[in-house]
Amino acid sequence: MNHEDYMREALALARQAGLEGDVPVGCVIVKDGEIVGRGRNRREERGDATAHAELEAIRDACERLGSWRLHGCTLYVTLEPCPMCAGGIINSRIETVRYGVRDEKAGCCTSVLNLFEERFNHHPRIYQGPLEEECRAVLQDFFEHLRGPVGKDLKLL
Repeated sequence: MNHEDYMREALALARQAGLEGDVPVGCVIVKDGEIVGRGRNRREERGDATAHAELEAIRDACERLGSWRLHGCTLYVTLEPCPMCAGGIINSRIETVRYGVRDEKAGCCTSVLNLFEERFNHHPRIYQGPLEEECRAVLQDFFEHLRGPVGKDLKLL
């Protein structure tokens, strides 16, 4: 599998979150070519402000790998991580982050600020992409459906 394949897996989780009424964000964590963690936004489902896709995937990977240290892992997420998720990424020692689309309201890789450049003990490599347009389209469709005319079908491309 390649970067696009892993981001497609994250997009599938994002679509699932959207169809369940949560903001469509999905995340996978990969180590040695294998997906070891999966997560999707579940805030509405769980009534939990911390149930973001990245933290769900980090918890899953930690459980599967038997360690809170996720050395050698790459996190693929459809939306740029927020401050809380950036903290989880730093604390779990994830090596690389690849996000699909910038979050101009809460993004902490490049959009609002870059928490990964601050004086922390761990600095993952950060990349935007792949599949930026696909990630953007899923979010746009969700919010158009949410704010649009009654009866508009939710496609989530």
